Amino acid sequence: MSWKKALLGACAIFCIAGAAHSEDKAKVVDGYKVDSETMKGFRAWRAAACDRCHGANQEGLVGPSLVNSLKTLSKDDFIKTVRDGRLEKGMQSFGNSPVVMQNINQLYMYLKGRSDGTITRAKVEELPQ
Repeated sequence: MSWKKALLGACAIFCIAGAAHSEDKAKVVDGYKVDSETMKGFRAWRAAACDRCHGANQEGLVGPSLVNSLKTLSKDDFIKTVRDGRLEKGMQSFGNSPVVMQNINQLYMYLKGRSDGTITRAKVEELPQ
């Protein structure tokens, strides 16, 4: 294989990896105006009433702070926790909740944005189209 083909292959892998990563990133303006996909995550958060345990600002209540947890929790572990719950710790399963499971990636985007500080307020607004 020539060095040019190897370089093109490596570039393709990095481009694909970068595109996959950017899909998990909220698009945010002014700290609280978000893209439509992230807004779906916020709506799923509200519909599932996650704030009852994790607090209105995701900083914890009877459940842990998601702002802190998502600094180290992988996306796969997040999905598993939401889907299966952690009954021994009081976390219910949302695996049978269509609104949550159909928007699990968007919910992750919203909460990850809160955790990394990209989204600076819990209540967000949708960016104009």
